[in-house]
Amino acid sequence: MNNTQSNNSNNKMKNSFPYLILVAVIIFIIVILEFQGGSVKKLTTGELLKELKENNVTEILITPNNNESVYYVEGKLKGYKETESFKSKIIAEEIVAITEYVEENNIKEYDTKSDPGSSTILYVVVNILPFILIVVFGYVLVKKLAMSNKNSVDFGRSRARLSNDSDKKTFNDVAGLTEEKQEVEELIDFLKNPKKFQKLGARIPKGVLLVGPPGTGKTLLAKAVAGEANVPFFYISGSDFVELFVGVGASRVRDMFKEAKRSAPCLIFIDEIDAVGRQRGTGLGGGHDEREQTLNQLLTEMDGFGENEGIIIIAATNRPDVLDPALLRPGRFDRQVTINLPDAKAREQILKVHAKNKILDKTVNLSNLSQRTPGFSGADLENLLNEAALLAVRRNKQAISMAEIDEATDRVLMGPAKTSRQITEKEKKLVSIHEAGHAVIGIKLEDANEVHKITIIPRGMAGGYTMMLPKEEKMVVLTKNELLAEITGLLGGRVSEETFLHEISTGASDDFKKATNIARNMVTLYGMSDLGPMQYEEQSGSVFLGRDYGKTKNFSDQVALEIDRETRKIIEECYEKAKDIIKKNEKLIMLLSDALMKYETLTKEQIEYIVENGKIDFPVNEENVVEDEKTLEQLREEAKELKIKGASKMTKEELEEALERKDN
Repeated sequence: MNNTQSNNSNNKMKNSFPYLILVAVIIFIIVILEFQGGSVKKLTTGELLKELKENNVTEILITPNNNESVYYVEGKLKGYKETESFKSKIIAEEIVAITEYVEENNIKEYDTKSDPGSSTILYVVVNILPFILIVVFGYVLVKKLAMSNKNSVDFGRSRARLSNDSDKKTFNDVAGLTEEKQEVEELIDFLKNPKKFQKLGARIPKGVLLVGPPGTGKTLLAKAVAGEANVPFFYISGSDFVELFVGVGASRVRDMFKEAKRSAPCLIFIDEIDAVGRQRGTGLGGGHDEREQTLNQLLTEMDGFGENEGIIIIAATNRPDVLDPALLRPGRFDRQVTINLPDAKAREQILKVHAKNKILDKTVNLSNLSQRTPGFSGADLENLLNEAALLAVRRNKQAISMAEIDEATDRVLMGPAKTSRQITEKEKKLVSIHEAGHAVIGIKLEDANEVHKITIIPRGMAGGYTMMLPKEEKMVVLTKNELLAEITGLLGGRVSEETFLHEISTGASDDFKKATNIARNMVTLYGMSDLGPMQYEEQSGSVFLGRDYGKTKNFSDQVALEIDRETRKIIEECYEKAKDIIKKNEKLIMLLSDALMKYETLTKEQIEYIVENGKIDFPVNEENVVEDEKTLEQLREEAKELKIKGASKMTKEELEEALERKDN
């Protein structure tokens, strides 16, 4: 009851505040008017006659009263200031002398409207109204600021949000993270049955740090842990702690743990913890005191003098190298769970999860698709199927086929195809010879990657590309022969141009960049040269951590010259090997080039057919690209007959839409 009365009284005060301001303004106006009224000089009859005789009256106005027994006289004087107003009351018996004196001296008639000081309304407009407007504007501004941030007095309150059941996830929604799910299952078991651990004296980790590249499922795994444990789940971003005002971040950390203790046992998930957990005392120009203060409070709350029984913290980051060491010690984030990019088996499981709500054609094989997408994260695979679904809708199909999935894969890797771009036959031939050179190296060199696709359709910044994937998926280790084969494959395009066209182009610039980088790493990082098993360069940390930017050099100028020689030696040996392979397979190069000139895109099956049969006339069941090209030509012929403007520059989809509109 007391709280209700207090709230009512507060509301009354808030509602009466504008009226209090209005009363204060009115009082101020009255005081000003009184002050203004005191500036008019009041004269007696004798004083007025004296001023008239001394010629101090410049203007005068005589106004009779209703009963004509008294006259009001007002006007202006000179002498005290430039001009000064006066007022006077004169009885009827004495007004005659004043009137005669005014007429004899031709004194000007006083106009009250021309005197701003004598007009109360004009005085208020000029002097009082601006003040009123300023007060009203200030009040409205303060009120709007209060409305835009109703919690302006609660800056220190935690921004952590409690998840609801509508967004609940379980381990069934997390595919491919088998070992990672096992690591966090202990947390769920502890939250459900803590006595089992306490009986053997085991201490559950206070914090778990999920580390991995973007899109690998760190946030999804944390949501699944909360859903499986069926406990309150607070989630917050690391950037939510940082605010404009000093001390707000530390206050929010305290308030977050205070709320969590009330709901224990519970989970706290901090996404992108590197925003607040960066290493202290570093950075250009020194550290950020406010951020460090927030981090210090977080360290204290996680493992300080206070107890946080039943509170488990899960954090996610893709930059563990920038985190403060105190944050990673046992007692805070006791366990780090690394979530890597999925392998082929995990990618297949992820694809099955994302394909549940999509209609796939019977020809779609998710197992084969997983083999063709090495290096894709879970988010990439979800985006791949979504792009394929959008393409199927655009093409008015009832199901997603492999044609849409292939196109979507190319879109994700290289960008959309630029089919409207007109290229000359000479340029087309050059690109086909270049890409055929890459492909032949992949086909004939033992340790090279397997060729899956060749196209000369421009995508992104590339005029064409050859998709080469590892024969066996490897997560970490690459051999020296595999690296040399990769360099040789990258140089195959330039070698093919030089051998068959007797000229070179700028199309190999990106190939040279990649090849040079691999060769230099072989010399300086991997110890795969005649300089021996030594590491001459190491990657340094970020400049924003107060460390040198780029690579750290720990060798002399003489060794630098030797490194350049070894790098050049590797490149030249691979270049000669590429020359040898391409000269021995001249017929295959020309077959692949002719096929690309005719069909523009070759699949893995079509490439294998050319290698085995030595011809480019594919069976009907393997010519998806040929059918598309013929259909495009037919559509353009139909569009010309119907006199559709710009048909020669339209894509297949645009032509279909234009013809459909024409029919309707």
